[in-house]
Amino acid sequence: MFEPAENQYVVSRPIYSEESFKGQHEKIRRPHKTFFDHLRVFFGCSPEKAKRIAFTFFPIASWLPMYQIKAWLVSDIVSGISTGLVAVLQGLAFALLVNVPPGYGLYAAFFPVIIYFFFGTSKHISVGPFPVLSLMVGTAVLRLVPDVPNSNSTDITAIDAERVNVAASVTVLAGIFQLALGLLQVGFIVIYLSDSLISGFTTAAAIHVLISQLKFILGLTVKSYSGPIALFYTLRDIFTQITDTNIADLVTSIIIMVVVFAVKEINDRFKAKIPVPIPIEVIMTVIATGVSYAFDFKNKYNVGIVGTLESGFEAPKAPDIKVFESCVGDGFSIGIVGFAIAFSVAKVYSIKHDYVINGNQELVAFGLSNIFGGCFRGFAAATSLSRSAVQESTGGKTQIAGLLSAIIVMIVTLAIGFLLEPLQKSVLGALVVINLKGMLMQFNEIPPLFRKDKFDCLVWVVTFLAAVLLGLDLGLAAGLGFELLTVVFRAQFPKCSQVANVGGSNIYKNRKDYRDIHEPQGVKIFRCPAPIFFANIDFFRDKVIAAAGINPLRILRKRNKALRKIKKLLKKGELHITPKGLISTSYDYKESDDEELDNNRVEELDQPINTSELPIQIDWNADLPNNINVPKVDFDTLILDFGAVSFLDISGMKGLKAVLKEFIKIEVNVYIAGVDDNLLDKLERCGFFDDTIQTSIIFLSVHDAVLHVLVKRNLDSLAKEKEAEVKEKETGFYSDEKNSSIKNRNVNDTVSDI
Repeated sequence: MFEPAENQYVVSRPIYSEESFKGQHEKIRRPHKTFFDHLRVFFGCSPEKAKRIAFTFFPIASWLPMYQIKAWLVSDIVSGISTGLVAVLQGLAFALLVNVPPGYGLYAAFFPVIIYFFFGTSKHISVGPFPVLSLMVGTAVLRLVPDVPNSNSTDITAIDAERVNVAASVTVLAGIFQLALGLLQVGFIVIYLSDSLISGFTTAAAIHVLISQLKFILGLTVKSYSGPIALFYTLRDIFTQITDTNIADLVTSIIIMVVVFAVKEINDRFKAKIPVPIPIEVIMTVIATGVSYAFDFKNKYNVGIVGTLESGFEAPKAPDIKVFESCVGDGFSIGIVGFAIAFSVAKVYSIKHDYVINGNQELVAFGLSNIFGGCFRGFAAATSLSRSAVQESTGGKTQIAGLLSAIIVMIVTLAIGFLLEPLQKSVLGALVVINLKGMLMQFNEIPPLFRKDKFDCLVWVVTFLAAVLLGLDLGLAAGLGFELLTVVFRAQFPKCSQVANVGGSNIYKNRKDYRDIHEPQGVKIFRCPAPIFFANIDFFRDKVIAAAGINPLRILRKRNKALRKIKKLLKKGELHITPKGLISTSYDYKESDDEELDNNRVEELDQPINTSELPIQIDWNADLPNNINVPKVDFDTLILDFGAVSFLDISGMKGLKAVLKEFIKIEVNVYIAGVDDNLLDKLERCGFFDDTIQTSIIFLSVHDAVLHVLVKRNLDSLAKEKEAEVKEKETGFYSDEKNSSIKNRNVNDTVSDI
């Protein structure tokens, strides 16, 4: 029972091993479902299950009937118009990253939004082009359809058409991967992309995007590259042609970036006072388009412009299977990265507004969005951080706002797209660069990340460098591989410690961290805070031996060698047994050649010590005759704290069993404390326990094991005293067994920290 008293608690209960606890407390045998039971449930059908599945795959059926028209419609209209205007500009701008004509960016800003409206579970994200995904698609496009030097207008038109086909096919492939993962219910795959990895990767992608837009900002004709170190080839060409910079493009870009940056800062600083953020991107685009048209920048300054935007939508077209064969890796990485970014943004807003999103359904929604969008010649879509912020901050309540933003894009595509034809590409490039601010600011995460967790900081840096040097596809794979390697490294080399009692209570902490530690003499307690498996079992063994301060196998071999010598000396008559112990009559003992050869028979030396042929017990910690040296063992009990050990594999069990038997063979009592019930069941199923290692060594807690050792010592001491009294009465001699016993010390005795 326990008795609360002020700021303390007092517990009175028996000392429990697992055996004694089970003897006093009956455990409920719970039936566990078999594989066939799970199959039966999965394929079973009922009206409730059918309704649940319908609402899962069509989330719109759950929220649209409850839509509050009076309370939400006006906010959604304002949000939809604001988001739609931004989506038009970002669609045109991000098309430059895909290396396709700007008009196809409008398709990417329209079709995915419509599909997500029906199948998505987030109420606030704005679906559409995202610079990182656009650049990843553009990398695949350039690899399959590179630039052709000195090409005429006919060639450029053919190249653009081929690039559009590749971008659409890669998008469909990414959507197929997303849809398949969603239907297989493996949305958890995104957990393998940590925040550090995503941050480092998106920062590297921002660097790629920034470099790719310099040619538009400077008005240069630079060949596009793909593959490892493509970034540096692009920079080389830019600096080689830097003297050919188009001043009109450069000045326009600088003005756009300065004004947009300043107004965005004002929006952020005074967002609590401004009901709707100033749509500075739209305003500057309208002004830049008007100025370019009025002063005929294209002919006067030879600037690059958006050009003809085809009105209307193209008919759907099946993807190219040949592109599928060449871009499997690109499609998978685009699908995973797109989902990871979109899901992380959606999760932020779901927490902020207190609703639930479904990761698997999000995969399905984005998969269908990309398949549908790719068939209509769009490119990969996810969610833009800046566009989602606009949709949420302007009062968007549901995906009605997203639908309205798609309608704005449709209006531009069908009716007023021609008004944007004089717009300079440098303006779009400047808008892309300005929107990279959030991702580039992620460099500020490195110092605090280094202070908090050096492994996570390494993941960030390695992913960033790999993505910058190798390209986004290979960089993501390298970053993910390194991230998983750090997990393996942490599990393979856990921070094991030797613990001791703190403050004379039932609390056990690292003995190096506290001054008021208490531990019984001859007891060592070892804590392992990680699973034990094939990769770290050798490390675990080394740490246990280091904590014990002895190598049990070496001690065992030394003792067996010494036992052989003692038996030989007794046989030769050079040792005699007396009531007070062994007495040597010769000090000139040397090993014979046969004994030296016997040293190579290691298998015999590894056997348990057998003193049954001797009429006395040997005290291995006492001085042995004839200069026979055996390392002394200053403890008799080893307790392993397994409270943090979550699992053991077969290799770990074999290694653990071998270590325990090595200590048991040198007469060190071994106990295991805090074993989880599931782990204990597995040990029993796998035949871990035998005549040597029994279930009686398992205790509920470290304190139970320590108290058991103290009680056992007291009982053993009393038994030895009675045995000595009986021998004294029978033989008339007093048998001094003090040397063969280990002095006890109270649990509250303080030991110095070594």
